[in-house]
Amino acid sequence: MIPLAPHITEFVQQRLPFERGASVNTCESYAYAFKLLLEFASQCLKTRPSQLYLEQIDAPMILSFPDYLEKIRHNGANSWNTRLAAVKSFMRFVEYRVPSALEQVRQILALPLKRTESRLVSHLTQQEMQAILDAPNPSDWFGIRDRAMLHVCFAGALRASELVGLCIGDLNMQPYASVLIHGKGRRQRCLPLWKETASALRAANTSHQQSVNR
Repeated sequence: MIPLAPHITEFVQQRLPFERGASVNTCESYAYAFKLLLEFASQCLKTRPSQLYLEQIDAPMILSFPDYLEKIRHNGANSWNTRLAAVKSFMRFVEYRVPSALEQVRQILALPLKRTESRLVSHLTQQEMQAILDAPNPSDWFGIRDRAMLHVCFAGALRASELVGLCIGDLNMQPYASVLIHGKGRRQRCLPLWKETASALRAANTSHQQSVNR
């Protein structure tokens, strides 16, 4: 029997961030998928996660995992597909390290994703978008900050993770206002900012400096 813990540790701490160059978000997503899987496997096998063996994480175990996610966590097909992608990535890593597990790996890699429906996302009208931009309270720093964040999201069509990942150093206000976006898969793009967006960012910076100096 082959202990699972060393391979999980190597995959999360070395394989993903250094060998594959995965983004921080991807590393965190995969680590969370393994957290859920280890909780499930530990409950099924009545043992601690550190005492699990690689042979126990087989195709029947993985096939019963989505039922746990749906019943206990109320996750849908998209969440399951994300967890399965993490497991398959780990198994591709294992097949080069543990030759005796090749058939186990083959069976897991053959597991299909769940079918999902793609919904058409309708766009906001100009009036609706303006109402959202005007919603934060402009009389305090939090409202000014939130308004600036909404402006940046709107101007750059940012994902929430891209907005959260922005740093002050990613903004360049001279000679023309622009922002460096760190996207998925280490992709980057530099976007020019509209005058309204630049004004909202300057207002947020001024308000922040005033609050710090008080």
